[in-house]
Amino acid sequence: MEKIMIVEDDMKIAEFLSSYIEKYGYQVTVAKDFERILETFRDVQPNLLLLDINLPSYDGYYWCRQIRKESICPVIFISARTGEMDQVMALENGGDDFITKPFHPDIVMAKIRSHMRRAYGEYATKYQERVLSHGDLHFYPERLELRFKDEVAALTKKETDIIETLLERYPRVAGRQDLLEKLWDDQAYVDENTLNVNITRVRNKFQALGIENAVETVRGAGYRLNMTWIDAKS
Repeated sequence: MEKIMIVEDDMKIAEFLSSYIEKYGYQVTVAKDFERILETFRDVQPNLLLLDINLPSYDGYYWCRQIRKESICPVIFISARTGEMDQVMALENGGDDFITKPFHPDIVMAKIRSHMRRAYGEYATKYQERVLSHGDLHFYPERLELRFKDEVAALTKKETDIIETLLERYPRVAGRQDLLEKLWDDQAYVDENTLNVNITRVRNKFQALGIENAVETVRGAGYRLNMTWIDAKS
C-alpha cells in the first residue's frame, strides 16, 4: 500500500485530508510532533509528502530541505500563502508542486495521483538504488545506512559522503582537501578540526558495527579505508 505523510498544524484540515485520501486506498500518516518531522519521515518512509509552510518551530521550507538531503519522494506544498514568491520558494527549496488553500479535495487527489505516476508508475524513470558491497559490509548512500551482517548503522549526510569517498578511492588515499571540498562548498571557512570530528564519527559508526580500525590516518595526506572485516577472515 502506498503511503502518504501529511504535515499540517491545522488538525481539522489534516484529518479531513487523511480521511479523504484513505478512501482511495492510500495509507496516511499525520505528523503530530512538529519538532521531529524528519524522524517521523524516516520512520514512515512515505511515497509522497503533503507539507504546509507555516508550522511551529521550523517552517515547511526548512523541513523540505532536510528531507531532500536523503529522499527524492514527491513533496506537494499546501498553503494559504498565495504569492508568487511563496510558490517560487517552495520549488526552490525542493518542492514538486504547490496547492493553495482553500482547495478542493479532488484537486489534491489529482495532484497526488499525477506525482505518484511520475515517480513510481508508468511515467517513472527506472531507478535502481545504489549499494556498495565489500564482503559482509553493505553501504546504501541513498538510505544513509551502513550494514554489516545483521547490524545497521544510521548515518548523517556528511558521514555518508566520507564513507562513499573512502570506498570510491579504495585502496588509494582520500586527501584531506578532497574530503573538505566534497563536504563543504566553501572549505576556506571550515576549521580543520571539523573534518577530524566527522572522521571520528565515521570510525565510531564502524565500531558500532563491530569493525575496528576501518579508517587509517595517512600522515600528511589524508585517510584510507582498511577492510579489516575482510582481512580478518583470511
